[in-house]
Amino acid sequence: MDQRVREPSDGLALSDMLQQLADSGDSERISIGDLVAAMGDRALGALLFIFAFPNVLPSLPGTSAILGAPMVFLAAQLALNRKPWLPGIIARRSMSRKDFQSLILRMRPWMQRAERMLRPRAKVLAMPPMEYGVGCVCFLLALVILLPIPLGNMLPALSISLLALGVLERDGYWIVAGLTAAVTSAVLVSGVVWALIKAAIFMSKQFFL
Repeated sequence: MDQRVREPSDGLALSDMLQQLADSGDSERISIGDLVAAMGDRALGALLFIFAFPNVLPSLPGTSAILGAPMVFLAAQLALNRKPWLPGIIARRSMSRKDFQSLILRMRPWMQRAERMLRPRAKVLAMPPMEYGVGCVCFLLALVILLPIPLGNMLPALSISLLALGVLERDGYWIVAGLTAAVTSAVLVSGVVWALIKAAIFMSKQFFL
């Protein structure tokens, strides 16, 4: 197992790195593998945020399907303290550069606001072993995002985004906010699932009786 100490982001802000990636290069499409490679030594938190936050916003069709699976793998790697890695079948998934530029244009103002508020504090909540627990929570939330639950992906994605930024910048306050959002999303999603089950049972009774 690769025992690494992940440090807060340095150099360019994450929002600036993504803008550069969107604007540079001659290829017509940007793959998930391109995003992972562009992050280099950045923390897994950065990658989790990149794949989670677009699901918080009203997204382009298919965005959740493209970005959901990487979150499952990355969250598991955060929990197990592994380097970022994705299987080829996921890494090769892509979107057009135009769509990626549009997505970053919508994400960047929110990211810049968050970057102004984030700073290292209550770091014990954002470092191992707590970091591995955060990875486990993100893993469960990522699985929820993959489920075909109406409006079931926005709040779990927000929870992952908060947790990811907290880990990235060692901000324990954002970890607490993310865990609170995770509990809220669990309650709401379970309520939606229960309502769907009751509706299915009611319709079955009406159909067969």
